[in-house]
Amino acid sequence: MNDKVERWGLFEEAFRVSFNGNPFTDVNLKAVFKHEKMAVETDGFYDGNDTYKIRFMPEMTGEWTYVTSSNLPSLDGKIGRFECTQPSSDNHGYVKVKDQFHFEYADGTSHYSFGTTCYAWIHQPMELQAKTLETLKLSPFNKIRMCVFPKHYDYNLNEPLLYPFEKTPEGIFDFTRPDTGFFRHLEKRILELQELGIECDLILFHPYDRWGFSDMGFERDCSYLKYTISRLAHYRNIWWSLANEYDLFIDWQTNVPKKTEDDWDRYFHIIQRYDPYQHLRSIHNCRAFYDYGKPWVTHCSIQRQDTFRTSENTDVWRNLYKKPVVIDECAYEGNINHGWGNITGEEMTRRFWEGVVRGGYMGHGETYVHPNDILWWSHGGVLHGTSPDRIAFLRGILKNAPGPLTPVTDLEKDARHYWDVTCGVVGQEYYLFYFGFYQPSFRHFILPENKKYKLEIIDTWNMTIHEVPGIFSGRFNIALPSRQYIAVRITQVRK
Repeated sequence: MNDKVERWGLFEEAFRVSFNGNPFTDVNLKAVFKHEKMAVETDGFYDGNDTYKIRFMPEMTGEWTYVTSSNLPSLDGKIGRFECTQPSSDNHGYVKVKDQFHFEYADGTSHYSFGTTCYAWIHQPMELQAKTLETLKLSPFNKIRMCVFPKHYDYNLNEPLLYPFEKTPEGIFDFTRPDTGFFRHLEKRILELQELGIECDLILFHPYDRWGFSDMGFERDCSYLKYTISRLAHYRNIWWSLANEYDLFIDWQTNVPKKTEDDWDRYFHIIQRYDPYQHLRSIHNCRAFYDYGKPWVTHCSIQRQDTFRTSENTDVWRNLYKKPVVIDECAYEGNINHGWGNITGEEMTRRFWEGVVRGGYMGHGETYVHPNDILWWSHGGVLHGTSPDRIAFLRGILKNAPGPLTPVTDLEKDARHYWDVTCGVVGQEYYLFYFGFYQPSFRHFILPENKKYKLEIIDTWNMTIHEVPGIFSGRFNIALPSRQYIAVRITQVRK
């Protein structure tokens, strides 16, 4: 038992009880945690070796008490207490939606999502997993998309070290019995990501499968979701991604979906029911969009819809769904055969800038040919591309802005002046223009006449910032370098 747990930390209590049936399906365990007038109910879970656990992430400091309830008398009526202390300096809590289109941590600190994708990194050899964590530690990424289930697809043909379910004596997966060793390993990796300040965007289902995990049936899907959420919801760095490419769960012989739109809706409701903290929830498309406007979806998780144009649609999707837009796949920097996996570092960087300046959040991926098929996009390991350093530079630019960016297309007056350039603003105190693959030699700007501004020219590829001498307001022209990938930052001077 933990006598003291920091705010947004993990409380855990274990109970050893013998049971002759299936402890995963036949035993119900709940706990109600109370703090003054607040009460939160959580579901417990079986963790193997006759051990049942309850977990909790306290959101208020002070004393918490709990009492359990169970259909198993030896687990019913257990009581306990713990003290919730102030969070440590690097603990800002879980991420939630802020001001409709953006994110913040529970303590009010802004969260600017800069993600990457490593679908099956926890299913690789331990040495490679350790290398992935080392790479992430030095990377600009603060969110990672990763799967619970192993993946079967091009460049992904190896067997995983661990499986999410136990096998019968006949070697068949028993979907009623999660493998607790696998889930303990998954938790270890989630906690290691948390220590690096990285959000775990956990993909609960995907269609790239040869083991049967994508076709367990509705009832087994539901029990798997309940178990997974009851175990993992108490980690503050969890985001739920219900599926990767949900629209590809299809019987390709009959063209009939294996999981219907109603099924996906009901899966979302299960996440809502068993997650007491209501972590961020979304679902990822291949071709057809899920309706991100549905109330149980917290943000858009989008894959490119065109061979070229994706991040350019960020402000359009913001206005359509009225929620944060995260383009988790704008294509991958690399050189493999697939059209989604061979853009340049320059193009990846450009797509990041386009999406961010339009008020959204972008996701990176890398797919360079490797002699052992170790591609970052699925295996992790090390990064080979040229975009991560430039993404780090952009992250620094955004972190130093006075607040989240609003696309100028949302502002009628400014949009009239800047309809022909990508621009994000923070009120009238901050303007960030991005010219992308255009190469103007000068630009005419129109700013409020009653305010004073400084102006900086940013080379987003060479990562340089040059301040233009002088103070500016009203209408004026500025000479520009006449080359691609240039941005202009205009900041109000208050002295």
